[in-house]
This record gives sequence, C-alpha cells and structure tokens, in this order.
Amino acid sequence: MTDLDLAAYADLDPAQFSALVKSAPKSQLEAVVDGPNRDALLSTIFARMPALFRPEKAGSTNAVIRWDITSPSGSAVWNVVIADGTCTVNQDESLTPKVTLTLGGYTFLQLISGNGNPAMLVMTGKVKINGDLATAANIANYFDLPKG
Repeated sequence: MTDLDLAAYADLDPAQFSALVKSAPKSQLEAVVDGPNRDALLSTIFARMPALFRPEKAGSTNAVIRWDITSPSGSAVWNVVIADGTCTVNQDESLTPKVTLTLGGYTFLQLISGNGNPAMLVMTGKVKINGDLATAANIANYFDLPKG
C-alpha cells in the first residue's frame, strides 16, 4: 500500500504528485482529502496554480473559476481568478464565478493530477458544471498540469 504523506506533498513536483495519486488506493486518497489535513492539502494545491498558469494559452480570458469541493464534512470553495494574463487564487465567496465546478475530494484529486478523464467525469456526473461551458472545457489548457 502506498503511503500518502501529506507533509511530503509540498516537496513533490506535479509529475510526482500525479504518480502518487495514481498509485494510492481510493480509500487512502479519500481519507486524506476528506480528513483533518484537507485544508492544508487544498491550500498547497491551489497555491501552486499561479506557477502552473500558461498566460499564452489563456490569451484575453478573464474569468473566475470556482471549485466547490464537497465532502461529508462540508464544502471547500476555492476561486482561480484569471485576469489580464495573470492567475491568482482565493477563497472569496463574494466573487461572481464565470463557471463553477462541483465535485468530491477524490474526484478533484483525480482531475487535478491528470489521472481522471475530464469529459468522462462530467458525463458520469462526478463533476457538475454550472456556468460557461467553454471556460470549463479550456481549464486544462490554461495550466501546465500533469497528464496521468
């Protein structure tokens, strides 16, 4: 069994994180993303988003992309804000999103690590999209994310 060490995550590059998510059992991933270290894990993941942003792919896109990550203990809301060729992240729920993605923690880890097929996750209802579908379809293009 793979040991999913949250403390070591901050030292992993995206490809290493992808491999860790791919090799860890679902139960272990759920325990981490729905457990007491959830906020630390999500903070680390979202803090990396600006460094993975590809402004040349985003072009003139201006959007608030809201991630609503659900779990038995409640939701965690994160915004990825793309504006004027930059990317920032925050948890300001007063912002109006252009698109909202609602998904469970395990599905989020699959998606963000490149280990889940975005179209299949949407078609099977594991990811719900509310808002601009074109923006949602292009999220992966805006970031240099691992390909599982």
